[in-house]
Amino acid sequence: MSLDGVYDPGNVFARILRGELPKAMICEDEETLAFMDAFPQARGHALVIPKHGVARNLLEASPDTLAAVMSTVRRVARAVRAALRPDGIMVSQFNGEASGQTVYHLHVHIIPRWTGQPLGRHGAGMADPAELAVLAGRISASLEA
Repeated sequence: MSLDGVYDPGNVFARILRGELPKAMICEDEETLAFMDAFPQARGHALVIPKHGVARNLLEASPDTLAAVMSTVRRVARAVRAALRPDGIMVSQFNGEASGQTVYHLHVHIIPRWTGQPLGRHGAGMADPAELAVLAGRISASLEA
């Protein structure tokens, strides 16, 4: 898909928001939802999405939506750091197929990184839901108010 297009209400994140698909939730507020990536590139890979609107990418999102998303990204990244003690944290966001975007609902990746551990290929394999739930619980317990 290019940078232009029509929002698909059947995308996986829209389905998660409607409760049609399971998630290992980290936190939720009025504007955003944070949960574990089911196809992680590293242990603790989390996602933050807006709950409202039909922005497929950053270019289509309102400034208010971006502010809410990034506030949650910061909060979750700090919790990932506290819970998992990675050597670094990668925050990424893709816009359009050529950039690597595969789900056309605005989302931001928070990926813990450890020295000497290569980044896995996204979508290479689904994580164990029980392990995702444990990680989500650890990260959630480390959230600052």
